[in-house]
Amino acid sequence: MKLDLAAARGATIPDVLPAEGDPFLVLFCGINPGLYSAATGWHFARPGNRFWPALHLSGFTPRQLKPSEQAELTGYGLGITNIAPRATAQAAELTAQELRDGGARLLALAEARRPRFVGIAGITAYRTAFARPKAVIGPQPERLGSARLWVLPNPSGLNAHKTALTLADDFRELRMAAGL
Repeated sequence: MKLDLAAARGATIPDVLPAEGDPFLVLFCGINPGLYSAATGWHFARPGNRFWPALHLSGFTPRQLKPSEQAELTGYGLGITNIAPRATAQAAELTAQELRDGGARLLALAEARRPRFVGIAGITAYRTAFARPKAVIGPQPERLGSARLWVLPNPSGLNAHKTALTLADDFRELRMAAGL
């Protein structure tokens, strides 16, 4: 599939959320869509992104879903959104204000839809969006609305500190805390 990545710059993609009233266990939150994701309309779509393998290896899904199967997450009580909606080639292109505005948007979404947990994938973006400069990976002391808040490592292939297996360990901790 040949994608027009340049045309995807600045585009947005819709959230993947369970239907109103359906169980909503974990809302996963990326930093923002990459150009590949914006071009396809699928979250964490770039080949090499470890979100989908980590989700499966951690036990959230019984098999590894493809980005094109993202709607199946809702059947497991899972959803996906982003802090900042604007697609960029790299998250570093986002402004601090975009991240703070995205944090406010995420809070409003968590208050409206009431997931049990919000798992934010990206510590640096989390620190900026929520003014928590010393935050570390894992559970956070504050809540986001009524949701317990958890920070996960960024699953991007650009994050060389984590493999799919070590990232799955972080995801597994969240899954176990959620009682899944």
